[in-house]
Amino acid sequence: RVCVKLVSTAGVGTIAAGVAKAKADVILISGNVGGTGASPLTSIKFAGSPWEIGLSEAHQVLTMNNLREKVTLRTDGGIRSGRDVVMAAMLGAEEFGVGTASLIALGCLMVRQCHSNTCPVGVCTQDEDLRQRFRGAPDHVVTLMSFIAEETREILASIGAASLEDVIGRTDLLDQVHRGAADLDDLDLNPILTRVDAGGRAQRSTRTGRVEPFPSLDEEILRDASAVFERGEKMQLTYAVRNTHRTIGARTSSAIVRKFGPEGLTEGHLTVRLKGSAGQSLGAFSATGLRLEVDGDANDYVGKGLSGATIVVRPPAAMRARAHEDAIIGNTCLYGATSGYLFAAGRAGGRFAVRNSGATAVVEGCSANGCEYMTGGTVVILGDVGDNFAAGMTGGRAYVLDDRGVFADLVNEDSVVWRGFDEGDGEEECLALIRRHAEETKSARAAAILSDWPRWRALFVEVEPKEILALKRRKMAAE
Repeated sequence: RVCVKLVSTAGVGTIAAGVAKAKADVILISGNVGGTGASPLTSIKFAGSPWEIGLSEAHQVLTMNNLREKVTLRTDGGIRSGRDVVMAAMLGAEEFGVGTASLIALGCLMVRQCHSNTCPVGVCTQDEDLRQRFRGAPDHVVTLMSFIAEETREILASIGAASLEDVIGRTDLLDQVHRGAADLDDLDLNPILTRVDAGGRAQRSTRTGRVEPFPSLDEEILRDASAVFERGEKMQLTYAVRNTHRTIGARTSSAIVRKFGPEGLTEGHLTVRLKGSAGQSLGAFSATGLRLEVDGDANDYVGKGLSGATIVVRPPAAMRARAHEDAIIGNTCLYGATSGYLFAAGRAGGRFAVRNSGATAVVEGCSANGCEYMTGGTVVILGDVGDNFAAGMTGGRAYVLDDRGVFADLVNEDSVVWRGFDEGDGEEECLALIRRHAEETKSARAAAILSDWPRWRALFVEVEPKEILALKRRKMAAE
């Protein structure tokens, strides 16, 4: 299902109506409480308004425009109890997100340093010593949800409702609590509690059954690659791809891991060649043994959670000469990747390699917030980067071609240091990755750099987190 997240704010109903007309399956109205512990306080505390305000507006506008039954409404942002769930249902929600409370159940202390790789309870870190401190278990979240469900049932029973379906949109079951004196009741909640369906029936989604998904390309891959799973043979498969094909490789990787284990196949054991424009999350969570090659381009989230696979994205031959000037993959690629390779002969969008903790990548430029919160891995960027590069970067290494001499104005100097190859030690690693990039993608940019390396090498900067550099110096001093 396609879910569109909207921040609860004035006018969100109009936006929700447009989203419904664009045929989204789910609209998520997110309140101003919650978010990740890595977010700045201004984002957590003051982004948007309470979910009650945005949810009621979205439900009312969708209902008045006969769009309510076309989508499922979801809400989150501080939902912690069965009472919250019932109130959200009465205001129009059918699905409910319980994120922060689930993290607390697993042991999160909300110390808000997720980005620094120093989580004291091992929830959000790649440090093995810290991860040993993690004591959470699935049963803890199961228990939390069971208690929320129990309280929800108790409240529904107390008002004579058999299920949540019976109270969705029933704002007539809610009353404003008055505090006595007239001068104390300075808040008018009538706009939120207005019930817009004149017929007296609850307005809610008709999606009570299973929504049939768009045919998955992975289904074809798994069917055609039977020789891999039955006899362990190497295979190459070719398909046309459209941007409606999402998360290509995830189900195939699940089958690979179940059959052969996380490291059971060698790199490129199963090669899938795609021609066209791949949809969101190409290669998400893809495992060792799978190789995805795209002749065309790909949408956002390429390599999200990449877990050992190799992804190659290259433009058609006629467009390779200027490929480094154009975007070939979208935003937030390699988000949370742990291992594997990505070679893209073109530019990436914003937040490239955010939270990368082990993957290796070569691209030819990226937009703002590249290598944000990166904790491991290696990234080579053969072109310009955007503002705030390497913000919160605590691990890994990046090599950036600064041919315009503006890198110092774009990097987040609070997190990293940068230097040329004459002062660093990464020239051989960078050069080897550029060579492989040229072989994998037939990149004109990489070929030009390799043909005159002595000139180009002087334009590269080697970027390393201050924390890693300090650790190296302490280690050298100890030795």
